[in-house]
Amino acid sequence: MWAVASFEEGLADTAVSTLLGVPRGPVRHLYQRWRIRGRGALVSRTGRPSYSFEFKLALVKRFLAGEEAVALAEEAGLSSPVLLKTWARKYRNEGEEALRPKPKGRPPGSTSSKLVEESELERLRRENEYLRAQNAYLGKLRALMDQKRRTR
Repeated sequence: MWAVASFEEGLADTAVSTLLGVPRGPVRHLYQRWRIRGRGALVSRTGRPSYSFEFKLALVKRFLAGEEAVALAEEAGLSSPVLLKTWARKYRNEGEEALRPKPKGRPPGSTSSKLVEESELERLRRENEYLRAQNAYLGKLRALMDQKRRTR
């Protein structure tokens, strides 16, 4: 709150961080948000807005052409210029497809208990291995029981 009041008095992020004795990074981030949203920079928005592919692409291209991130974020009504910089980084690294909206929820076929189809032969091999282990266990159990009876 003190930082925003200082911004409203005309101080910039560097002066406010020095005045408050805190690191400049978070104050600079708050300052950029304050320039866009005013006192609303302190209020959390409810829900996350979604932006179309075309909207993101147009803003990123303008940003990469040299326009200032803060001015673009203010014009577009973004919560922070950091969002625009994130889109630009994704665009540089992965291309236009990185800006397309991702489908919500879990991808099809990615259930936690992966139901993998196995061949009949694999199923029979696993069953055979299980039955051999069970047989060996019962054989050892029978031998222990016989030994116990003999020692009485």
